[in-house]
Amino acid sequence: MNTIDPTLTKPGPALATPTQTLGAVLALDLGTTTGWALRSHEGLITSGTVSFRPRRFDGGGMRYLRFVNWLTELDQLAGPIATIWFEEVRRHAGADAAHVYGGLMATLTAWAELRGVPYQGVPVGTIKKHATGKGNASKAMMIEAAQARGYRPTDDNEADAIAILHWALETKGGMA
Repeated sequence: MNTIDPTLTKPGPALATPTQTLGAVLALDLGTTTGWALRSHEGLITSGTVSFRPRRFDGGGMRYLRFVNWLTELDQLAGPIATIWFEEVRRHAGADAAHVYGGLMATLTAWAELRGVPYQGVPVGTIKKHATGKGNASKAMMIEAAQARGYRPTDDNEADAIAILHWALETKGGMA
């Protein structure tokens, strides 16, 4: 396994467009219930949700350790993960949601940097406009957009991840 020496000062990996990658493309809607969508290197798309809700006797950092373990397992089973796209949220309804998002984003970016995996945030309005034609689409509209593509998302988190993945693939990461 290759490791990166954290004492080296070099810029992070350049972001590759999804069509340039040989590995899997991962899209995430970060939160306590994280939505995910993954296109394998064979082109198979899978999606779902995973909960990082704290358990009864968990310390404050356990949700983030479980997130790291989940990413690593996904990388080993479906990867290697070549590119990560995530919903870039600039405003949250509450402080707790903002803290969880910030912690998950910090964990994700550190995980990706250590492995040389390029990552990029996509603004919420960009995702919604691409999926539904409206930059302020509701959760129900996002679910309907995923269903129109043939998916059966369990909730809006999974629908958002599906939309992020399709945005990344269809726009070549905003380059098209």
